[in-house]
Amino acid sequence: MQKKIIITCAVTGAGDTVGKHPAIPVTPEQIANASLEAAAAGAAVAHIHVRDPITGKGCRGTHLYREVVERIRDKNKDLIINLTGGMGGDLWIGDGENPRAFKEEFTDLVGPLERLEHVKEIRPDICTIDCGSLNFGDGNGVVVMTPMQLREQARLIQSYGVKPEMECFDSGNLWFAKQMVAEGLISGRPLFQLCLGIPWGAPYDPETVAYQKGQLPKDAIWASFSIGSNQFRAVAQSALLGGHVRVGLEDNLYLEKGVFASNGTLVEKAVKIIELLGAKAATPAEARDIFEMPARA
Repeated sequence: MQKKIIITCAVTGAGDTVGKHPAIPVTPEQIANASLEAAAAGAAVAHIHVRDPITGKGCRGTHLYREVVERIRDKNKDLIINLTGGMGGDLWIGDGENPRAFKEEFTDLVGPLERLEHVKEIRPDICTIDCGSLNFGDGNGVVVMTPMQLREQARLIQSYGVKPEMECFDSGNLWFAKQMVAEGLISGRPLFQLCLGIPWGAPYDPETVAYQKGQLPKDAIWASFSIGSNQFRAVAQSALLGGHVRVGLEDNLYLEKGVFASNGTLVEKAVKIIELLGAKAATPAEARDIFEMPARA
């Protein structure tokens, strides 16, 4: 177990949570404020999606990312900003015997350059790269990430000077993430995020966390998270195994049964768990040292 544990707060996500919680951040101002709230509570990293300010649905607007980042930097120069690279791989297969009749209203499928346009323009500290395709949920939705697409995304991220966080939703994703490291497509110490409990990827249980941790390269920096009621179990499990942690409204809406959370209260609870285990939450400066990331100019 490490003495300093990095807390990432995933403040809003792109899921269908608007209306299921009274205060899901939607507008750039709300998302920026949620990130600042998480930082004040002890998070060193804010993981950021943006949403259409009118519909509340997840989107990829570079102008929205730029506004969020500018609003954060106006008030906090130190917080590590992690922008998602996960949007743009959604494919909804047609029903029944018409699988090629893709449902356009649920499909957002673009190439690596367009998928990472906001990363190129804004140059955040970190961006995510989802390391494989996945059946997403119980419908006909699929997240598409082919090996050729992933290699090109990794090359682009490398050329932008941004640190990739490799999100692994099952053991095959982890296998391919390690392959990209072996091929020299990932600069510096590799950063892995083990994403558990998302249907139909790897389930959350202690055995799965321990197995995936055991598959990581020896020099890896890693964290894990789970969704819903398993979020805080995953915090403890990850910390005990020597990893870092992630919480936030992207993954869990409740502080406890029947009690809605905010990003700040989720981070505060993660800090308490970490401290009860005998460690401390890393500051942004300490997290930069762990990531081997240069200090902000």
